[in-house]
Formats: sequence, structure tokens, C-alpha cells
Amino acid sequence: MDFKKYIVTTGGKEKDSQIRLAKETAEKLGIAYIPRGKLSLEDLREKTGADNILVARSGQLLIETPEGEMFFHPSMAHLRIKNIRQGKGDHLVEALAIEPGMRILDCTLGLGSDAIVESYAAGETGHVTALEANAVMAEVVRYGLSNCESENPATTAAMRRIEVVAEEHLSFLRSCEDNSYDAVYFDPMFRHPFQESSSMAPLRSLADPMPLSEEAIREALRVSKGRVVLKETSKSTEFDRLGFQSTVGGKYSKVKYGILQSLALSEGKD
Repeated sequence: MDFKKYIVTTGGKEKDSQIRLAKETAEKLGIAYIPRGKLSLEDLREKTGADNILVARSGQLLIETPEGEMFFHPSMAHLRIKNIRQGKGDHLVEALAIEPGMRILDCTLGLGSDAIVESYAAGETGHVTALEANAVMAEVVRYGLSNCESENPATTAAMRRIEVVAEEHLSFLRSCEDNSYDAVYFDPMFRHPFQESSSMAPLRSLADPMPLSEEAIREALRVSKGRVVLKETSKSTEFDRLGFQSTVGGKYSKVKYGILQSLALSEGKD
């Protein structure tokens, strides 16, 4: 990724804690730290030529993009976990066939909502490894997962168990041993979104726009002991292109989860 497009600064008040977090994050990512002073974010853009500004505020990292603000929040994960606790289930958990103790590889972390649900379903003995190709996004979400407190302790615990890895999914999959995870999940940016959403515009501008490759699916089938799952729009042609013949999802939902059985499961291996 092009780090020249990024700088790190603080919120407008420049508290000591914000400055410390901004400097630590800048050093970790190899991005220039620019003191905020009395400059606006637009002033900083004009001064530095950066497109995106990583801002350290009290207890939070966020990215200011030309399309808007991107930050971590448990969002729908809290409601989905509440539904699971009430016995209503979750289509993603069903698609991945998650049971306590499972190791899940989430190849497309995004803002982390699905990974939180996966982590909750896998329980205290389970583990979720979540990949994000954009290292700045990965750090924003990693910091949020490590520091955000949910009103539900179970959700907070699920967030803390997620391991975030800043790496492109195909590269990571190639490095994995056969059958090293119980299930593998992909949620790429939809090629054709339902409608342009102002809240999703910053994420779309930062996410990898490339379609999922057939090689990635082959590698996922090799790495998974159980299922490989793809999230897409219900009318997407990606399921057919990538060989997903079985899907699950709500009867009236615009989203479906495609399911492939891993090579190990198909051959009856342990």
C-alpha cells in the first residue's frame, strides 16, 4: 500500500495521551507523524499532500478520508450476539458451522463485525485470525478490538480474542499448512453494492477492490478442515464463478452465504 497517502496526527485538543498514541502508531506503521497545532484536517491535507489522515483521539483511532470518517465500532455484532444468546441463531455462524473451540480464518476483516460474531460463537477455547490487506485499517480495527468496551461482557471478551494480521489473504493462505483452520471465510467488498451509502464510502475507498480469485478459493479449501464460506449479494454471479453451489441466508435477505466443503471434509479425513 502507498503510505505516502497517509499521515498521523491527533484530535484538535492535542492531549498528551493522544500525542503518545499518534506517535506510537506512526512509528509502528512507518507513517509520518505531523503535530496538529491549530491546523484543520484540510489544512494538513494541503500542507502534506496526504489523502488520508489517521487521527488519534482519546481511546480511539480513526481515518479521515476524502469520502468521510472510518472508525471501529462493534455496531451490528452486539445485536447479532444478543440474538444468538436468545436462541435466534445467526446465518454466518450457521454457514461456517461454528462450534466452541474452532479455529476460524477470516480473510477479510473490514470493520470487524463478522469476526466478533465468529469469535463469540467459537467461545473461550476458540480462536479467530482476521486478515486485512490495508495495514492502516488493520491497526484502526485492532486498536478498537483491544480497547473498546461493549455493554455486554461476552462481546468484549469476543473482541479481545481476535488476532488481527495485516496481510493480503492470498499471501497468508499460501503460507498456511494443510488443514490448519476449521473454517475459512471471505467477505469481499460487493462488486455491485445495493446502493451508495455515505457510511460505507470511506471503507470502500480504503478496501481492496480486486475480485476474489479462484486461486484464493483453492488455497482456502486446502487450508480448511471444514467449510469455506463466501458472503455476497443474493443475486451475485460470484457464487457461480467461484464454484459455490450451496447457499444459506434469510428468505428475504439481500445477502447470501455460499458454502464449499473442504478437501479434508470431502475425503472424510480428520
